Amino acid sequence: MHRPDTLKQVRARIELANPGDVFIPADFSDLAEARRITMCLSRLLEEGAIEKVKRGVYMKPRFSSLLNRSVPPRENAVAQAIARNFGWTIVPCGDTALNMLGLSTQIPAVWLYVSDGPYKTYEADGIRIQFKHTDRKSELIGVSETTALIIQALRALGRDNIDSQIISYLSGRLDEEEKRQILQESRYVTAWIYEAIKDICGGSDQ
Repeated sequence: MHRPDTLKQVRARIELANPGDVFIPADFSDLAEARRITMCLSRLLEEGAIEKVKRGVYMKPRFSSLLNRSVPPRENAVAQAIARNFGWTIVPCGDTALNMLGLSTQIPAVWLYVSDGPYKTYEADGIRIQFKHTDRKSELIGVSETTALIIQALRALGRDNIDSQIISYLSGRLDEEEKRQILQESRYVTAWIYEAIKDICGGSDQ
């Protein structure tokens, strides 16, 4: 029986990816065993088809014509790859959540995430990523990425800093289906956060 060319399969999948996409060996586990995938990634690394971000994390090179050089991966892509590697569920929080929603233009010095995994900090290609364990499972498990991000952004702002301008801004980012979903998924979060979400979504808990 003809044995599939694993290197060719891995290469083809990476070629279809977008520049800056981040990979871990487990992303290719459907193609071959871990040892074989690691060998393929090492070969592609030598060829320059991928770049190493940190041990076990790789990216498809992303070239900036403005800077005339390859640029680092996006911070969130690295965080998501690390989380996939360990099977964690993560959500941006603090200044990271505010930045990702456009509520702050300040680039976080540390990209911060709440997680159902342990407390961990990673340095990768000049990026500092920190995972904080949370016991608020209702804000992580069984909710969409959008719902989780909105919850964390509101928590970062604090009850007294959520005004009509912020409510209007967040409402404008969501379509009607997203609003219905967020209202349903966030019913068991902290009461003041849910009240803000009802204002954002123009909904009621009735």
